[in-house]
Amino acid sequence: MAKIPLHTFHIPVMGLAYTIDSPIRVAQYGISSVIALADDDLIEKMRNFYSTKFNFPYEEITQKFQDYRAERITSYLNLVDKIVKEKFESFKAELTESKTALENFMSMLPNTSDIKKGFQNLLDDGIAFKENIQNYIETHLFPGEVDVNIMTKLDKDNFIKNEQLPIEFNDAHAALRGFANSNLESSVVLSAGMNPRLFGYFENFKDFFPNEKNVLKKKIILKVSDFRSAMIQGNFLAKKGLWVSEYRIESGLNCGGHAFATDGLLLGTILEEFKQKKEQLIQSAHDLMIKALEAKNQPFPENPLELKITVQGGVGTAEEHEFLLDQYKVDSVGWGSPFLLVPEATSVDQETRNLLMNAKEDDFYLSNISPLGVPFNTLKGTTNEFLKQKRIQENKAGSSCPKKFLALSKEYDPHGICTASKKYQDIKLEELESKKDSLSPEEFKKSKIKITEKSCLCVGLANASYLENDIKIKGQAQGVVICPGPNLAYFDKEVSLKEMIQHIYQDKSILKTDRPNLFVKELKMYVDYFRNEIETISGEVTAIQLKKWNSFKTNILEGIEYYQNLFSSTFYFKKEVEKIKNQFDFYKSELNAIQIPESK
Repeated sequence: MAKIPLHTFHIPVMGLAYTIDSPIRVAQYGISSVIALADDDLIEKMRNFYSTKFNFPYEEITQKFQDYRAERITSYLNLVDKIVKEKFESFKAELTESKTALENFMSMLPNTSDIKKGFQNLLDDGIAFKENIQNYIETHLFPGEVDVNIMTKLDKDNFIKNEQLPIEFNDAHAALRGFANSNLESSVVLSAGMNPRLFGYFENFKDFFPNEKNVLKKKIILKVSDFRSAMIQGNFLAKKGLWVSEYRIESGLNCGGHAFATDGLLLGTILEEFKQKKEQLIQSAHDLMIKALEAKNQPFPENPLELKITVQGGVGTAEEHEFLLDQYKVDSVGWGSPFLLVPEATSVDQETRNLLMNAKEDDFYLSNISPLGVPFNTLKGTTNEFLKQKRIQENKAGSSCPKKFLALSKEYDPHGICTASKKYQDIKLEELESKKDSLSPEEFKKSKIKITEKSCLCVGLANASYLENDIKIKGQAQGVVICPGPNLAYFDKEVSLKEMIQHIYQDKSILKTDRPNLFVKELKMYVDYFRNEIETISGEVTAIQLKKWNSFKTNILEGIEYYQNLFSSTFYFKKEVEKIKNQFDFYKSELNAIQIPESK
């Protein structure tokens, strides 16, 4: 029987640690979530922690194992799978035995849910309740998906001394192998763009191809920011006989973690294009996949496999949630950052959670702290920022770089160095010092900040789990890096899982402050981003740069026009529609006031 999702939301991947064990916490309720596979050291420690907690045998997989990274990932995912299944069986038994537990569970389901209505009919009937409810549960309830995330760009080459290992031992390749070899029947979410070598590596694992019954044991989800990217990547995989089961559209700027800005394309216009062209996306990939599978002499489906469209980034109210489902016919809406305030769902230490609760709008900002060189959403006042600044003041800038997952710069070392490391920053600061006489004090200061502002994300994004679970942290103190989206500014208290779900579905609001509509918030961020791009440009403006800026501005203006038409006819947001339309006009004026410099 096909699984019908219980929920119309999912919990996306957050950082390295924040959703590392979310499936163990919430999957029994039918809630899907995503585990990051970047940090095998964290994964191994969490396997030890949960093996002890649930009385499973544990034998450490050390770095002496030839394929330790993949082995660690496989072993942890198998453990999570086992725990989720055990917790789900216990939960089903509880629902059968207790009407109170059942009613509590029903209160966490969408009002539109047919399964919720089925439960209510059984409660109202009351005849042979226990037997009927047991049969209904067995037929209709499934645990949430235990999905995993791989950032395609985190695919560092690895070495034994000076000998480079084969490509399959690169970080992302090993992570994929770890997932592919696990017992999970779920999906891998690929983010951060296309990695042709990694995409080609999928062909080595039969679970990603349809079997004789046209079933995929393991599925591929692509996180994308626009339709063109989805078409290119989807067709690339289809030519290898691989099907993309879901396109996960994320706001370019109004999101947590790394922010991959579009060329001024706003979320509503992107979703509209997916809605209008979904069949084109499906048919194009299906035709290519059939040819590839025939050439491989493998089973192939005559009809296209299921393809879902989901969205995430900045959603904050039940009305916005319902609007996205209804207007754009998406299959699920991702709710990320607000779940950082739900201890039942995410792994966050109490000090960091307190910081999140007390943070205001101005505390959330788009930073340059990521060694990837990609803008990174973060928060003022973190322990990581305090410790980093302390080292800078003591002339000890940079991290000891124990994990090296982001050691991707080969400017000074063919093995790769992380730009947040002390080794890299020492070289850069020495170079800067040699140029001091030719720079103004202001130029020197800016250049120094640009070098030293990078943070050790590998350690900082993992520490919250160690602190929450009282796991010893070794090495140089890095504190905690947190990467919420700016939407979290409007949530200011710790809440239960039930409260958060009822906020999503039933408009039992947990918001304490006025909050801009998600489309307005994203628009403001793009206008601010555009202004900053122009104001911080140094040197001559090239014709290519000028063309890019004009295209960016045109796309935003077209997006505003789309929203103005949409909000003139929609049945949603009636209480604030005039305010929203005025805000669109305001940001249109702001955008038009930004002067694009002329090329020379």
